[in-house]
Amino acid sequence: MTVKLQVKDLCKSFGTLEVMRDINFHVDEHEFVAIVGPSGCGKTTLLRTIAGIEKADRGVVMIDGRALAGPGPDRGFVFQQDSLFPWRTIWQNVVFGLEVNGELNAQTRMRAKEFLKLVGLSGFEKYYPTQISGGMRQRVNLARALAINPEVLIMDEPFSALDAQTREVMQLELLRIWQQGRKTVLFITHQIDEAVFLADRIVVLGRRPGYVKEVIQVELPRPRVLALKRTAEFGAYVERVWNLIEKDVHASIQEDAQAPV
Repeated sequence: MTVKLQVKDLCKSFGTLEVMRDINFHVDEHEFVAIVGPSGCGKTTLLRTIAGIEKADRGVVMIDGRALAGPGPDRGFVFQQDSLFPWRTIWQNVVFGLEVNGELNAQTRMRAKEFLKLVGLSGFEKYYPTQISGGMRQRVNLARALAINPEVLIMDEPFSALDAQTREVMQLELLRIWQQGRKTVLFITHQIDEAVFLADRIVVLGRRPGYVKEVIQVELPRPRVLALKRTAEFGAYVERVWNLIEKDVHASIQEDAQAPV
């Protein structure tokens, strides 16, 4: 396996608050890796550091062995909210990143059309975000991130705002799209079952200061179907991850309850 994304010795503090301490993990080329952990484990800061929005106090983020110094088109992002521009059509939203990068041409237009087809939205090019469902808007978000042809696709709880049924459908859709395009994916989620269902490996973070507790190889067969979630093997993985973070989750809840209003 070729390492595509490497996070090495990342440390970050905000004043006296230590948020991340010596975080190390990697994502192989074409691999799907999920990150889970309790509130306060530094997932958001880690994501912003990989994005180049935050600068680490120590450590480095690398793609193909090249240290990253800031934001770049080698990373595509899909966030919790769909973040589409309501005044732009679906097509105009999808090609926005290409426009900003000065890369909108005949070849990239064709690629964007292929990704719209891949996410099941051919025929919706002239619609506006307010005219489609939440699940469809996240598909647009995904097509927009893929259209810039990033080296790594980073997803920050992209299905958290969706209802349970739509979320499960989107998990299946994401796996279908990933299996066809084979992008390298780093997926952040609070949902343990979602991480187990989607990922090849799960990076489990401990509570602040965030650190890697364990990296779990998910040896469940692909392609995956929703019935897999009802198997004993699937449940065993969920329980294993939960056992790693349970104490941290309870501690986070207690801390939030004691915080001044």
